[in-house]
Amino acid sequence: MSPALAEAALGLVGTPFRLHGRDPAAGLDCVGLVAEALRLAGGTPVPPEGYALRSVSVAQFLRCAAASGLSVCEDEGDVVLCRVGPVQSHLAVRVPGGFVHAHASLGRVTFLPAPLPWPVCLQWRLADEKD
Repeated sequence: MSPALAEAALGLVGTPFRLHGRDPAAGLDCVGLVAEALRLAGGTPVPPEGYALRSVSVAQFLRCAAASGLSVCEDEGDVVLCRVGPVQSHLAVRVPGGFVHAHASLGRVTFLPAPLPWPVCLQWRLADEKD
């Protein structure tokens, strides 16, 4: 687990939810949460743009994750992509004891204790972290 990324994500708990949100003052969605946590941890995120809330394709996440300094890993990823519904994917950041994610229904970024209630499709680690 990346301590810097986890600390950054935990610092965003309570931030308002906003679909396609990229500014913590105005609100973040799950993509915005990951991008802002990466930025706060010293990275240069390249988040996907123009994605739909519901989609079966995650191709744009793959390209953007690599460009953002993330590399695919088998387990214990810093960032996880979950399938929360048949056509809806969701990103979360791994932190001690659970995950931070942007919760649309609650209207804010929240902490979710482990384990995740959804199947994990992909996981990434910061590229400079040991796999």
